[in-house]
Amino acid sequence: MSPNIAALWHRLPTDLNTLVSDCIHGGCQSLHGPDTGYVFFRADDVAVPGKQFSRMMELFATCGVPLSLAVVPAALTRPRWQYLNGFERTNPGRWCWHQHGWRHVNHETEGKKQEFGATRTPAALQRDLVQGKMRLERIMGERFYPVFTPPWNRCSRRTLELLKELGYAAVSRSRGSKATLPGGLPDYYVNVDLHTRKEKRPAEGWKNLFAELTQAFTSRHCGIMIHHRMMNAAAFDFLEILLKTLADNPKLKLVHFKDMAESAVIL
Repeated sequence: MSPNIAALWHRLPTDLNTLVSDCIHGGCQSLHGPDTGYVFFRADDVAVPGKQFSRMMELFATCGVPLSLAVVPAALTRPRWQYLNGFERTNPGRWCWHQHGWRHVNHETEGKKQEFGATRTPAALQRDLVQGKMRLERIMGERFYPVFTPPWNRCSRRTLELLKELGYAAVSRSRGSKATLPGGLPDYYVNVDLHTRKEKRPAEGWKNLFAELTQAFTSRHCGIMIHHRMMNAAAFDFLEILLKTLADNPKLKLVHFKDMAESAVIL
């Protein structure tokens, strides 16, 4: 079993369509009247084109679902951007291209990995934030949107303060991240992890994944994290079922980061 493919993607349930439908329906039972649940997908580690990336983009385009794409600035070149920007040119508003760190490297000598952790100086943090933002602005132009997804979903309090000072619209981390936000900086957090999972047995993975999805739908905020390079055929089959089922549910609004920022969605 590949160490990069989570256990659940090696054994799909036979009644997967029913399980997905029941999960979404059950999670939406708490939504009444005009209440709407917000759902967004965030694809991490974007920059180098490949077959899995292309398949992911084509799937979202076919299903008509928006996608927030976290781009590693140091890995992006103009030729790569020409390719990435070539999907569904008739509806470029489908995608929200934003910043994923600077080089996606770990600077911590102990503890959990972080590129923008507390051991780095404020000057180094600001330098890398600005370098990344300027590179994406220079290559992407107006297609870049100033939201920051820190590698490994974590960063220091000082990084968050700098994001606010530098005019970023929001940050996107994991639910329950410890560094507190400065006032006025929203966190479009993810609370469902499709691919960087640790379960050893497929059954355990499916149980936990559906629990995450149900809790997210119930809370009216469902942020789903994707790592396309960790996907196999089964993971793509599941994603297609999920996208189509979500798109058919009138209680759920499928959005990306720019949609939420411009609508002043409060999570």
